[in-house]
Amino acid sequence: MIETITKHYYLSGTVHGVWFRDFVVREAKARKLNGWVRNLSDGRVEVMVQGEPSMLNELEAQLHIGPPLATVEKVENEIVTEPTDIYFDFKQIETL
Repeated sequence: MIETITKHYYLSGTVHGVWFRDFVVREAKARKLNGWVRNLSDGRVEVMVQGEPSMLNELEAQLHIGPPLATVEKVENEIVTEPTDIYFDFKQIETL
């Protein structure tokens, strides 16, 4: 059985208006990860993602870089020990 974990991220910096959400969707799907990404009204981007630890590590490395027009200043994350949802795809959801 493949181990699956859930991680929750908050990204700060120049992360709105630079195609950051599209970037996260592409990077997550390329690694067969599931979850979602959205913009927050305070200027941050929020990501909830589930999958194999090695693939999550790869995604996290990309989150620190972001797409070409982004400037990622801070990546906060935590492992969700008791996830309330199971995701079957990766998508953008509505801005909060």
